[in-house]
Amino acid sequence: MEVFEYLSEAQGKALTTLSDEMHQSPATVYRILVTLEGRGLVEFDHDEQVWHIGPRAFVIGSRFLRRTSLVDRARPVMRKLMETTGETANLGVEKEGFVLFLSQVETHASIRAFFPPGSLSPMHASGIGKALLAYMDEDRLDRLLATVELQAFTDRSITNPESLKADLATIRARGFSVDNEEKNAGMRCIAAPVFDINSEAVAGISVSGPTSRVSESEVERLSRPVIEAAHQLTLAIGGTLTPPQP
Repeated sequence: MEVFEYLSEAQGKALTTLSDEMHQSPATVYRILVTLEGRGLVEFDHDEQVWHIGPRAFVIGSRFLRRTSLVDRARPVMRKLMETTGETANLGVEKEGFVLFLSQVETHASIRAFFPPGSLSPMHASGIGKALLAYMDEDRLDRLLATVELQAFTDRSITNPESLKADLATIRARGFSVDNEEKNAGMRCIAAPVFDINSEAVAGISVSGPTSRVSESEVERLSRPVIEAAHQLTLAIGGTLTPPQP
């Protein structure tokens, strides 16, 4: 399995190169490769004299993707996030220019954020929405901003496209977004994106709570478990982690 995983990350390797890089004898690596080849998991290019991942690996991977449910995989991650932060954890995706909330694990505190599954929220005034916008293709982002109204819900709402783009650049650089009372006064949200196998942001995970608990001084501390939860969910759905971008 170590040989198989290594080859999947660095395809097109000659036998001697594989054995050298993995610090294994050529005879041992060759026996492994032949066994994997018999199962269709790897294949040998006779012209180039190198080994590649085989088609059977894709078939098996596709079976995993078919059984992977974003919501099901997210529940234990969200539960742990709520317990770690003490705040409500949320899961959402983009749906026709809005954030569609899919799941929520509520805090036990008496004052809490509430986003019932199925509810929609404007992306520009949502922690999850901005986390998704930050990693959206630039052309698609421009088309979206040209068709939606950046409505002001509070005096902190971002209503200017250029100001929003500047905020999105900050989100990419640090890896998380903040809804700083932009939708509801007195409520703050911290979110991070979840990526699929193509490194595309397909969902967002967040914690939300009153500013009395989720204060500005607490944002940096609370962002760490949110980012970690997003990373865990990315890996759980077979996704590829994308590092913060300038």
